[in-house]
Amino acid sequence: MSERGRIVAFVTVVLFVWTLMHAYVVSRVWGLMPTAISKRWLLLTAVLLWLSYPLGRALAHWKLTFPGYFFEMAGAIWMGALFLALIWLLAVDLVTGFGFLLTEAYKPLRVAALGLTALLSVWGLIQGLRSPAVREEVVVLRGLPAKLEGLVAVQVSDLHLGTLMGRRWLDRLANLVNGQNPDLIFLTGDVLDGGAEEVERLKPQLARFRARFGVWAVTGNHEFYVGLDRSVAFIESCGIVVLRDSAREVAPGLVLAGVDDLTARREFRVDGDPLQKALASRPEGATIFLSHSPLEAETADKMGVGLMLSGHTHNGQIWPFGYLVRLYYPYITGRYAVGGMTLLVSRGTGTWGPPMRLFARGEIIRISLRAASPRPVKSPASTLRRP
Repeated sequence: MSERGRIVAFVTVVLFVWTLMHAYVVSRVWGLMPTAISKRWLLLTAVLLWLSYPLGRALAHWKLTFPGYFFEMAGAIWMGALFLALIWLLAVDLVTGFGFLLTEAYKPLRVAALGLTALLSVWGLIQGLRSPAVREEVVVLRGLPAKLEGLVAVQVSDLHLGTLMGRRWLDRLANLVNGQNPDLIFLTGDVLDGGAEEVERLKPQLARFRARFGVWAVTGNHEFYVGLDRSVAFIESCGIVVLRDSAREVAPGLVLAGVDDLTARREFRVDGDPLQKALASRPEGATIFLSHSPLEAETADKMGVGLMLSGHTHNGQIWPFGYLVRLYYPYITGRYAVGGMTLLVSRGTGTWGPPMRLFARGEIIRISLRAASPRPVKSPASTLRRP
């Protein structure tokens, strides 16, 4: 299938699922409407909400900035609320046997489900719009020269910059990241969500990241979606080096390697062995490996990587979606021991789609590197674990 065909198929599936979600929620709210007029208003509202997100994306594509932003933001918030409504209304259906059991409680429980949806939507919106938290990690990196003891790296992941991300939010993030006094800054994919032309207005803020040994990035699946070459060109125009199945020595005895997103490669059927290409002939030294998707961790460990940094999963972003994400990505968030390698998976700095998070806000990870330790080092913010 051609790239255009894949995009058309993807959009068709998304709109079909989007429609089914609306149909289910409307069918459950329908019985709560007391009059025929209120039911007509329910249908009209559902149609407008169904249109909101795709219309917002279309208007942004046509460079109608203000109405595009309004509809896309409204649609994105509704997307999160719709998901929560579907989850809680489905829970009521399962508990009551779709109304055949606990018949008297069926209607009050649906009302309670809608009330809980509203409460969690507001809570999630507040969490999603807050500045990211700083997660502290200490990592003993095998092979790190003693002279690089105490080097500080900051991981930023899944910014999803596009029409919904403003200059003020990105300015605050740049201040937060630069305030960690990093020696290295890593952007582990999904830097962009809109096309490069849509984020041109954010270029001064994205170019503000500063670190002694540079700012480095890898592509995520969304860079593939909006145009890989154009996305890479835009990111590099901001003074950020993008590693594409390659490795570089960033300081004597310290190597940084990165690959184009492994999930997108499978989706777009990109041939090749990116880890082999990036790691097999790398310079000698302790190795930090950037991969947007937390896949192939065992392979990276066998190839001598000491620290792997990933994102992509958002930890599900809105509970309980994380349980579905875990079916495909067992390393979903936090810190893991994979053989002799440490894997850190960020829950994301920004948000995708709904500007919501339940129950933890976005994060950046401040990593202090250690050359050696007489005893195992325990991170102050988390512990090593296995999936």
